[in-house]
Amino acid sequence: MITAVDTNVIIALWDKDPSLSASAQHALENGFNRGTLIAAAPVVSELIAAPGRSEAFVNKFFEETGILVEWELPERVWRLAGRAFRDYAERRHRLRDPGPRRILADFLIGAHAVSVGQRLLTLDTRLYRAAFPSLTLDTF
Repeated sequence: MITAVDTNVIIALWDKDPSLSASAQHALENGFNRGTLIAAAPVVSELIAAPGRSEAFVNKFFEETGILVEWELPERVWRLAGRAFRDYAERRHRLRDPGPRRILADFLIGAHAVSVGQRLLTLDTRLYRAAFPSLTLDTF
């Protein structure tokens, strides 16, 4: 079984709070026990973009953990992400949602998960349940 990994899970793994990082590690280990862990290219980009984190550090993390990176996303992922983002923007406007605004990268990560196996390890279940109802979500 393939489990896609969201950026926030890896950030939680690196958190200074030992209970959060331990929970993230446990969730990633569970994913490995079920099969393969994979990250979409936008996850890597978001990790590299964070202040204080070097690209070399991020590269080494993926090499050492065995989490695969899918650098090339097929057309169906881009189209699904675009439709999901459009629907999100319409829902947000219609409901006058005051919550945080989402970025397209979130929807690329979700669309990628749908395309590789219908499972996503994330801390952001609200967003992905609304945008990708068929997606199985794992969290901690």
